[in-house]
Amino acid sequence: MKESPTTTDGTVFDSDCPVRDILSHIATRWGLLILAALGERPLRFFELANRVGGISDKMLAQTLRLLTRDGLISRTVEPTNPPRVTYALTELGQDISAPMRRLMERIQARTPDVLAAQQAHDATAESSGVPRSRTP
Repeated sequence: MKESPTTTDGTVFDSDCPVRDILSHIATRWGLLILAALGERPLRFFELANRVGGISDKMLAQTLRLLTRDGLISRTVEPTNPPRVTYALTELGQDISAPMRRLMERIQARTPDVLAAQQAHDATAESSGVPRSRTP
């Protein structure tokens, strides 16, 4: 297993910068959506699964483990039968996720403009014989 550097020297553009590992947990579709959902309020596992449509239980569990390890979310287990587990943003998670939530809100507000730009691009590309771009 590759050891991560413990300093933040350098820049995110350097291949060995530890920021890249953290970004790989946060700046994914599921990481962003989980952090945004927990920004609304603490949630239990099934509530997160329902709030973040389309995520599998396996991917949710994996992402929650990574974000917990990164110190962005807390996992509280109540000793009930069955155990009641609640996830919440930590102070660090709140700080890091706040600008991401604003970015998501901005993207949502501008989605009609992006869709119009895509349609215009596709129409121009089709008329010039260029194959249409595909979304990953």
